[in-house]
Amino acid sequence: MAGATVIKVEPPTGDAVRSRRQSPLPLAMLNSNKQAITLNLKNEGGREIFLKLVDRADVVLENFMPGVMDRLGVGPEALLARNPRLVYGAASGYGSSGPNRDLLAMDLTIQAMSGAMSVTGFPDREPVKAGPAICDFFGGIHLYGAIMTALYERSVTGKGRVVEVAMQDAIYPALASNLSLFYEDPKANPRTGNRHGALAMAPYNSYRAADGYIAIMCVPESHWAGLTKAMGRVDLLADPRFATHTERCQIMDEVDGIVEAWSIGRTREEIMAASKEFHFPCAPVRDLNEVVHDRHMHERGMLHYVMHPDIGEVVLPGSPLRFHGTEPTVPGINPQLGEHNQAVFCGMLGLSEAEFMRLRDGGAF
Repeated sequence: MAGATVIKVEPPTGDAVRSRRQSPLPLAMLNSNKQAITLNLKNEGGREIFLKLVDRADVVLENFMPGVMDRLGVGPEALLARNPRLVYGAASGYGSSGPNRDLLAMDLTIQAMSGAMSVTGFPDREPVKAGPAICDFFGGIHLYGAIMTALYERSVTGKGRVVEVAMQDAIYPALASNLSLFYEDPKANPRTGNRHGALAMAPYNSYRAADGYIAIMCVPESHWAGLTKAMGRVDLLADPRFATHTERCQIMDEVDGIVEAWSIGRTREEIMAASKEFHFPCAPVRDLNEVVHDRHMHERGMLHYVMHPDIGEVVLPGSPLRFHGTEPTVPGINPQLGEHNQAVFCGMLGLSEAEFMRLRDGGAF
């Protein structure tokens, strides 16, 4: 990521993702261009190697439950005592303080606890989780920001620090629209389906097309004007019931009915052409087969066709971070469990072959 040398430390049994029943695609997608080592941090030799790596590191990143690293003898206080320039990043479900800090947390449970599940789905059905692992990735994205901020601070002060992100904290700001609806009426059903989370915009929905579904929304009134022209319904602009979002939201079913009566007779491609001509936002609701072969993302260098030795040809992502003047990073094949043990321990840390064997035989890795 951004030119850093990333060493992934796994227990001798490996990352839990390695034991999943399905193909190792998530492992391939999320571990490109990393070096992989194994260490047993419950073993004195394993801790010894880890501490030597910490002495050379800019950042240590962990996502154990709060307190685990301290119990292993490698918590943030101990590591910063050895390397005062270290940035120690901690990711957890609920953070290192508060009554819920010791609860087990995964993406699903944080979606439930944070309220994200309660606002997802249709009002006449049960709450559902978001399809992607949004809490996992919101937490990781925010932690990257915290780490980079701390690295900048270090460039000024010369000192590192501990930064942490709780997944529940990271997802809360994304509820802004839903919370506005809640404060208007705390007893209202919070699930709005594909409509706006605060029911504050219309049209804003997914609509049937001749060959699937299309998402259409209008933000400034100029978008609505463009959509009426595309639909051949400029008469609506003279009708006060459709004048602004405020009025249209009072007759949301009628607005959606008008839009879908137009969209259902056209293909997604035809509707997209109309959106470009008349300038209103829309996008086809695409399936994963369409997404992984997206010409736009491939030409930008975000997606790459890769021949993986275990899976065959797959599409792997590069980094969404772009630094102009440099080429996008091409994803490599994810490392095997412990693949870089010798390269890191002997090459980077300078262990002799005899010391490497002694530590290995002693259960350090």
